[in-house]
Amino acid sequence: MSFIDIFLISVGLAMDAAAVSMTNGMVYRNLKKSTYLAMPLFFGAFQAAMPVLGYYIGGIFAELITRYSGIVIFVILGIIGGKMIKEGIADIRENNVCPNKMMTLQVLLFQSVATSIDAFAVGIGFSAMRMSIWMPVTIIGLVTAVIVVAAIIIGRKFGNMLGCKAEILGGVILVIIGIKALI
Repeated sequence: MSFIDIFLISVGLAMDAAAVSMTNGMVYRNLKKSTYLAMPLFFGAFQAAMPVLGYYIGGIFAELITRYSGIVIFVILGIIGGKMIKEGIADIRENNVCPNKMMTLQVLLFQSVATSIDAFAVGIGFSAMRMSIWMPVTIIGLVTAVIVVAAIIIGRKFGNMLGCKAEILGGVILVIIGIKALI
């Protein structure tokens, strides 16, 4: 498999993380720098770790994960997105005040897992092709981290333009990604 092939796979895998990161940038506009740094690190690390898991233990859990991954992604992103929609509507009802939202490590962890489950299957594919896993996962992790940084920046710009409505839009985006995982 060529570098271009792996790069394109990396970009494809990073798209859910990019959408979630853009949502985070819209909603969590006043975070500490350490939290902004944590987002690309978490998303990149999980996107890199899941293919490794798929590569080494995928045969054992492949059927189980492929059968239920859509449901797991839907539940995680649906709960986070639904909560964001509910809180966004409540904030608008309360005199259009947009409180500073704080991202928790737990939310970031759940988002990272939910957006990287499909990378598990890629690891199974790498194993089936009997190719080395280390160069592809390094590229996957780095590409994801770079795309996430760009998505956060774009999300912050939209968040500043949308104000309080950004949280509602962000929640809707997460729910849509969750629904997409079911299809």
